[in-house]
Amino acid sequence: MKTRTMTFAGTMALAAALLASPVMSAETKADKAHAHDHGQAGSASKGYFYDSQVKARDLTDWEGDWQSIYPYLMDGTLDSVMAHKAEKGDMTAEQYRAYYETGYRTDVSRIVIDGNTVTFYRGDQKVSGDYVSDGHEILTYKKGNRGVRFIFRKSAGDAAAPEYIQFSDHIIAPQKAGHYHLYWGDDRAKVLAELTNWPTYFPSDMGRKEILEDMLAH
Repeated sequence: MKTRTMTFAGTMALAAALLASPVMSAETKADKAHAHDHGQAGSASKGYFYDSQVKARDLTDWEGDWQSIYPYLMDGTLDSVMAHKAEKGDMTAEQYRAYYETGYRTDVSRIVIDGNTVTFYRGDQKVSGDYVSDGHEILTYKKGNRGVRFIFRKSAGDAAAPEYIQFSDHIIAPQKAGHYHLYWGDDRAKVLAELTNWPTYFPSDMGRKEILEDMLAH
């Protein structure tokens, strides 16, 4: 098991060295809002935990059929979510929408995880890969809160399937995910350095009304 703690500064230096595009800057107002969505102060879901609390997770934690919520942001379904954030946050609904548009943006509309096989759907095209655990990484941010990426490496499958996938769901030990952010690519370090685009997936059997209610409840 590969377990390392990567500091914010170290990640930025690595990203720059690799010419990765995302630059890790100090936490913005929207970053704080995103963190707040997933728990209260002092909880692991908000990014406050001990290294010893982080446990290895199997791909089965994310098994299932998943849909991107990016289309729901773009078609206005999530407008009330953005308005709700504006009521309790320190940005306008339009600013929140722009932030989440960057975060949710993806052309992978559906992901199916069955055992060790992950299938990515882009329209009527699909690619699949078999993935094995490649450990996890703990990211430390300017504010002092942290996040965990659970990383899987492709062991077989289509050449077009990404070499690495990295899950972030604000859970730090084995537990079935209710939704997740997924990062992917062919360079482990570059994928780890990505902080601004985090395609987000909910179960495919959830309708837009259910997703909306779930997001408003947080």
